[in-house]
Amino acid sequence: MSWSLLRLWDRSVLLNRSFLWLLFIINAAGTVYGYIWYWNQLLYTYEHHPLWQLVFVPDSPTASLFFTLSLLFLLFPPSRPGRLMTGFRAVLEGLAVVTSIKYGIWAVAMIFAGAAQGDPLEWQHWMLVVSHLGMALEALLYVRFMSFGKLGALAALLWLLLNDTMDYTYGIFPSLSRVLLDDLDTIEKFTYGLSLFSFLVTLLALAFRKKASMNNKFNRI
Repeated sequence: MSWSLLRLWDRSVLLNRSFLWLLFIINAAGTVYGYIWYWNQLLYTYEHHPLWQLVFVPDSPTASLFFTLSLLFLLFPPSRPGRLMTGFRAVLEGLAVVTSIKYGIWAVAMIFAGAAQGDPLEWQHWMLVVSHLGMALEALLYVRFMSFGKLGALAALLWLLLNDTMDYTYGIFPSLSRVLLDDLDTIEKFTYGLSLFSFLVTLLALAFRKKASMNNKFNRI
């Protein structure tokens, strides 16, 4: 078991093109499923809210979309990227990691918070728990292979804070179990706090990536 976990961390496994393509397909399928899951809320928002608010409705599938697109840079790394491409990649990867950590944890927390108040756990809940924990895990696993830095992570934090503000100002937050609706103030505070937490975890991951890179250079000397 421990050997399998070590192999999961191995660079040769994570950057294997077949494995990357499998991860791309899984994330792309999950993204599509996520937007389908949000479809009724998207329709309701379209009918009762200004159109510009639609972009802030689907949180987890948009995070999954960011990560799916970021995998393309690992599959097809640009040979001579210009400043525009470099900046776009940094922002995209920052969004992919920070939002995947945030919404991966958030969805699981809401599921178990609902269960703690009597909401029965069904197989769909367990499927969502596994898939969302996978979002957070893959984001942390792939930080060391991405090129974004603190500015990319900061851009992602600003996006999350904006999204949180839109969600709880205009009532377009993800659908919650009915047993949680009387805890909305607490959930709002938790959501903002989780955005900051995800940013800080990403900064720690970037620091670890930098230290590991320096150790590798030292070992080559």
